[in-house]
Amino acid sequence: KQWYQRRVRGDIIIQRIGTKLFFDKRDGSDFHLLTVNETANDLPVAEGSSNSMHKLAVEATYINQTFSQQCLKREQQKSFARPNPFISKDETDELSSVCYRYRKFPLLGPGEHYTVICRTEVDAVTSTSSGEEQLMCIKALNEWDLKGGNSEWRQKLDTQRGDILTTEMKNNKCKLAKWTVSSILAGADLLKFGYVTRSMPRSSGESIGHSILATQQFIPKQFAAQISLDMNNAWGILRVIVDKCMQLKDGKYVLYKEPAKPVLRIYKVPENTFEENEDSADDED
Repeated sequence: KQWYQRRVRGDIIIQRIGTKLFFDKRDGSDFHLLTVNETANDLPVAEGSSNSMHKLAVEATYINQTFSQQCLKREQQKSFARPNPFISKDETDELSSVCYRYRKFPLLGPGEHYTVICRTEVDAVTSTSSGEEQLMCIKALNEWDLKGGNSEWRQKLDTQRGDILTTEMKNNKCKLAKWTVSSILAGADLLKFGYVTRSMPRSSGESIGHSILATQQFIPKQFAAQISLDMNNAWGILRVIVDKCMQLKDGKYVLYKEPAKPVLRIYKVPENTFEENEDSADDED
């Protein structure tokens, strides 16, 4: 629902093969980038500025990837039954530590019932005082609008953390909902947030440092209730999209979100769409 209500464009590739549907992001898209203040009354400034939505999204994504790794204890690694499917035998560089969990859910509704299989991510494993292991998803909220070069979070985070989180819920509703749904689908026991601010405003230069001010963690389902996220409603929206796609013929489609409009459109595209660049690159090599 929050992706449907987001105020920037977005697209997802859908392939129907027989009785199966495959949903995936388009290679080269910005789908993986984290939006900043997307649901605020005042959107970040237009493209071309150092605080444009795209540059802020790149910064927020970098902060999240870095923060999730900084929270880990490298000397205490957790191994799972199967290896990382994205590490090739010839891989020499160390990849970011993450656990992929493939989980199955029933998609109920009137008429035919479906099964949803999705790849989820877990960032860490922690232990309770009794020694019980708990899975954790780690995310970072970041302050970017330093008015007058001063960080409001530095001044108020210790005494007014609830107000700051409430403002983030208002300005980043889509992002917080996505994180919460992802942690619930992954079966995570905890959802941990870091509060990260800039060490200097963007206008003073492109080289920016960041500081971690505090962390806070929640039980995903309880946080979902706090932000008024109804998982039954989320599954219902997915069911509507699946029912619509199952009426289509076999082939490749694009589910497109109109910018600034609560409108979704489905376009049929040729089978080799979005694959031509890869073929051209191979030919050049």
